[in-house]
Amino acid sequence: TIVSGLPRSGTSLMMQMLEAGGLPPLTDKIRKADDDNPRGYYEFERVKKVKTDASWLDDCHSKVVKMVSMLLFDLPPTREYQVIFMQRNMNEILSSQNAMLKRQVKHDGGIGDDEMAGMFHRHLEKVKNWLITRENFEVLFVNHHEAVTTPEAVAEKVNVFLGGRLDEARMAGVVDAKLYRQRAGRN
Repeated sequence: TIVSGLPRSGTSLMMQMLEAGGLPPLTDKIRKADDDNPRGYYEFERVKKVKTDASWLDDCHSKVVKMVSMLLFDLPPTREYQVIFMQRNMNEILSSQNAMLKRQVKHDGGIGDDEMAGMFHRHLEKVKNWLITRENFEVLFVNHHEAVTTPEAVAEKVNVFLGGRLDEARMAGVVDAKLYRQRAGRN
């Protein structure tokens, strides 16, 4: 099981929900929680090298791993995947990214929001079109705004997608609307 999406799209939130529901995360805990993700990032560094070393996938059975959408293309085609793909309003993603970069005193290389939004939109279109043509991928698209505002409904949808083994009440219970700080209105 993979949680994917653009950076700042709610992937860590979904990882929290899945962990609370009973699906253990595959994470190395190298990247620590901070002001931008106070409950942690749920990252696993080896994911970034999946194109050259996918041996870690053997450790993924009955677990969930987080992977940015750009890396989905590098997964071996010989395996089957269940992907929960997080979607979020582009203005919220950019606002969240900018707030994080500002806190970390990092610069984005001079790319403006309009250019970044265009790149992200093109990437999303490409990855979604690619995913729906892959027989070895099952995909559930989850809206971040809905995960925060109606976590019970999203927990139920995710649980059904994953086979009905998870504790939906616990999944919904970990959602903290106060952590939804960059809002662009209704999605």
